[in-house]
Amino acid sequence: MAKRVLLAAPRGYCAGVDRAVVTVEKALDLYGAPVYVRKEIVHNKHVVQTLEARGAIFVSENDEVPEGQTVIFSAHGVSPAVHASAAERNLKTIDATCPLVTKVHHEVKRFAAEDLTILLIGHEGHEEVEGTAGEAPDHIILVDGLDGIDQIQVKDENKVAWLSQTTLSVDETLTTVAALKKRFPKLMDPPSDDICYATQNRQVAIKQIAPQVDLVLVVGSKNSSNSVRLVEVALEYGTKAAYLIDYALEAKDQWLEGVETIGVTSGASVPEILVKDLLQWLAERGFADVETVTAMEETLLFAVPPELRKDLKAAGK
Repeated sequence: MAKRVLLAAPRGYCAGVDRAVVTVEKALDLYGAPVYVRKEIVHNKHVVQTLEARGAIFVSENDEVPEGQTVIFSAHGVSPAVHASAAERNLKTIDATCPLVTKVHHEVKRFAAEDLTILLIGHEGHEEVEGTAGEAPDHIILVDGLDGIDQIQVKDENKVAWLSQTTLSVDETLTTVAALKKRFPKLMDPPSDDICYATQNRQVAIKQIAPQVDLVLVVGSKNSSNSVRLVEVALEYGTKAAYLIDYALEAKDQWLEGVETIGVTSGASVPEILVKDLLQWLAERGFADVETVTAMEETLLFAVPPELRKDLKAAGK
């Protein structure tokens, strides 16, 4: 039996995650520990634990940060209320919000200024959704899946637009948009697609691999929306089984029974070292033949936030 691994590309870190993690690392280098971070900087257990070991302190809210200290806002974005509470506590803020999430925040403000009702497609309670909705809470109705679309009440059916959380499944979002357009024929589209390029690209790569493999292993954390979506997409596109794991040690030997070909990918907040560990684990079990399946190349990079850039420049770094 020829055992092999199809390794998805692109996978792992996207530009927004890379920027956010580098922001915390450079802040620790420049200011010294501790540096406070509101919420998990990105949704990955390994990244958070590694930064904690270097002196990052993760807090749930600004009031846990001592007055006058530096706080970094996570890649998922925050609402204006969070910025205001930081100012009240005299906190120095570094905003590591992914620029693609910031783009959605701008779209919310523009639609709200035109007095549109905004149907925000996303998962209730997700940090990104809370931050986006906080830009114009009176104008936003959250749409979490297809249930309840019939019951949505808006002020004016001719003045409705949709936006979405950036880390959803592309297919699922299009299905929801189609259902919303049936309900609201005049529904306006955002100026550009909100599903982030990295989320889309990782889904495209796993769609190519899923029909060819018996098993898909996705490296990522349970609270990472885009990682969870990769498991769902793999199953939808034809693999027999798919699992989400944080570390290679969580993989189980029984998953490999009767399996010839395994697909491997990782969520957008996952460092490559964790994928290497999994490939090593698989090689030890006879899956040493690894073929990379490249859906597209990614070249996007984001500069660190301007607040940090200014301090780095002043310090001559």
